[in-house]
Amino acid sequence: MNSSTNTSAITNYFDYYIVCSLSATFGLISISVSTLIIVIVQRTKPRLHTIRHLLMCNTCISSTIYCIVQFINYIFLIFLPWIISDVACRWRGYFAYASVTAATYSYLVQAVSRLFFSVYSGRYPWLTTFNVHYLLILAHWLIIFIIPLPALITTDIYFRPGLLCWVPFKHTLHMAYTVIACYVTPIISIFIIYVVIYRRIRKAKKAATMILNGTHDKRDLEVLRNIVILLCVYIAGGIPTILFMITEIELFYLASIVTFTLTVAIEKICTILLDRDLRPVVKGLLFKTDRIMPYENTCTRMKMGNV
Repeated sequence: MNSSTNTSAITNYFDYYIVCSLSATFGLISISVSTLIIVIVQRTKPRLHTIRHLLMCNTCISSTIYCIVQFINYIFLIFLPWIISDVACRWRGYFAYASVTAATYSYLVQAVSRLFFSVYSGRYPWLTTFNVHYLLILAHWLIIFIIPLPALITTDIYFRPGLLCWVPFKHTLHMAYTVIACYVTPIISIFIIYVVIYRRIRKAKKAATMILNGTHDKRDLEVLRNIVILLCVYIAGGIPTILFMITEIELFYLASIVTFTLTVAIEKICTILLDRDLRPVVKGLLFKTDRIMPYENTCTRMKMGNV
């Protein structure tokens, strides 16, 4: 980033007030919808007490943490600009990258689960148990704290007035590692899993087992397709950042602050719309109305009860 961009970032805080307020609004929507999903899944027994919805709640927790971390970064950027410690900035950058990793890898965990159910459930039924998926979730959170460690063990992240605590573009190797580890790896892995499941279903069409397992296979493919859609929505929030990396136009930098939480909010709404089990429960909750008995019928019933 050149010096002119830095100067603009320092002097034009009014732009930050606008974009950070918008981003915070979308973040609150994301947290609210995520909390709603978790509460509904927890209370709807046993219909939503499934492994799929367990992993969905794990993604909701990841999204909530991501939004909270963004709020904290905005507070330091706008309201606490006098805190110029490089160490504190590195910790903020570490948690920022950890929260991004939490969201992207939560989708990978869901895809791996679909792979267990669709491909390996016949030979290894223990892979489809809750205990195995608890271990998957544990591994997910361990990966989250390991991947962004270079943000702490190097000095690439340092305080820059008027800018968020990310790795500067001049540290090409560190930037490439972050992009590959946080984004490229889970995205490619999910698409590979999608292809594996799709090819298995194509091959199964010629086998007799397709008669018995056809509905289950189609459901696995549908769920995995939804995972890909939700991940693509989430990843779309990084497009302005990519454009800023190419052009160094400050408008894209400001837009990226908004689009990150905006796409998370859209993804949470799409989570409800795409899930065939969760959608009717939420719909019934939002549009539930008390049945009002007509006055004439009420009087008639009261008279009949008195007879």
